[in-house]
Amino acid sequence: MTGGEEIDFELIELLFFAYRDFISDPDAILFKKGFGRAHHRVVHFVNRNPGMTVADLLETLRITKQSLARVLKQLIDSGYICQLEGPEDRRQRRLYPTKAGRALALELAKPQSRRIAKAMSGREKDMRETVLGFLGGMRDGGDK
Repeated sequence: MTGGEEIDFELIELLFFAYRDFISDPDAILFKKGFGRAHHRVVHFVNRNPGMTVADLLETLRITKQSLARVLKQLIDSGYICQLEGPEDRRQRRLYPTKAGRALALELAKPQSRRIAKAMSGREKDMRETVLGFLGGMRDGGDK
């Protein structure tokens, strides 16, 4: 470590580089569609949680309504996400991926999944649990 024993610059840098490379393939796919990383996050979480409310998505992403509005509108207008009234509360907006949205989510996830598989290849069998614990611990609140 350089610059103080309490700072692990090596891990910090590895996380920067890992993130850069992890998102590079989806970034290239999104760029061709005129989308960015915010679109990726919305498509990912709506695909993983069909029927989630806009409020749930805002909480998950920790962004403002204003930040989400433009991105969500573009995804809806492009046919990747559909928005329906809630069954009990018509003011509630529930989000669902369309067939195209599910396809896009998978297209974006596949290269990331390949990177993860490559990184895990040849490692101990319990490595996945270790990585899950580490990444979960990095989140605020230390949750998964």
